[in-house]
Amino acid sequence: MLTRILAAAVGLPLLLAIILFLPPVATAILFAAACAIGAYEMLWRTGILKHKRILCYTVLMAVATVLWSWAMQSGRLTGEKAWLAALAGLFVFFVALFCELLAAHTALSFTSLFAAVFSGVIYPLLIASLARLRCMDVGHAFPYLTLTVFLLSMIADSGAYFVGRACGKHKLAPVVSPKKTWEGVIGGVICNIAFMLLYLLLISKFCGLTVRYWTAPIYGVLGAAASVVGDLTLSVVKRQVKLKDYGNLIPGHGGILDRFDSTMLVAPLTELLVLLLPFAV
Repeated sequence: MLTRILAAAVGLPLLLAIILFLPPVATAILFAAACAIGAYEMLWRTGILKHKRILCYTVLMAVATVLWSWAMQSGRLTGEKAWLAALAGLFVFFVALFCELLAAHTALSFTSLFAAVFSGVIYPLLIASLARLRCMDVGHAFPYLTLTVFLLSMIADSGAYFVGRACGKHKLAPVVSPKKTWEGVIGGVICNIAFMLLYLLLISKFCGLTVRYWTAPIYGVLGAAASVVGDLTLSVVKRQVKLKDYGNLIPGHGGILDRFDSTMLVAPLTELLVLLLPFAV
């Protein structure tokens, strides 16, 4: 527990410093690197697909996916050029995977290639919502949209943990995550709503923005739900391959996929809500 707290005390301020004070491209580079490590964890650490060339293709695709998202949102790539770049990248990636499948004859499982697609395209595209939100934050007093993702995921996770430890009795998913309880989930939802209301109050007071307090329960409930689903989804993979953690990059927390499992869904959810139901104008 002490190691976990110390790692968070060092890592969280550094993460927030990059996101809050550096240009949007820094956020894109940070999470492009994170997705590259995540690809290694998903393919190599789990043993699902220990294939060096496919690992290289997947890592490059993961980095390209995040940087493409940033370039498109920031206006570096627009219109047909953006979609042409995306189509070309996907085409080269899939052709490379299919060629490896053909070269291996029956030794390489087609289903195992989905892990490469998930790690190279799906996960990075979801996480890249952070880079896209950071581009939307340009011109504001501080990057409040990007910060919302971490508030929704971390507060829900912390609330669920402490409430679950205090009064958790009914298991949520005993096979996948034995420590998670329904009481913890409810605690995470309540904490999310409360902190979202406080967050809107601070934005209104210090940023001079008009906020919609009635959106707090929507963001809070959906954010907590997305956090749980993201966490359990990647936990299922760990249970299937009999792995405790995806890695040991972050002491006490595990690997990138362990730390940014809930963020995988909270980030794109926040982006959708911001576009469809903004909480501040």
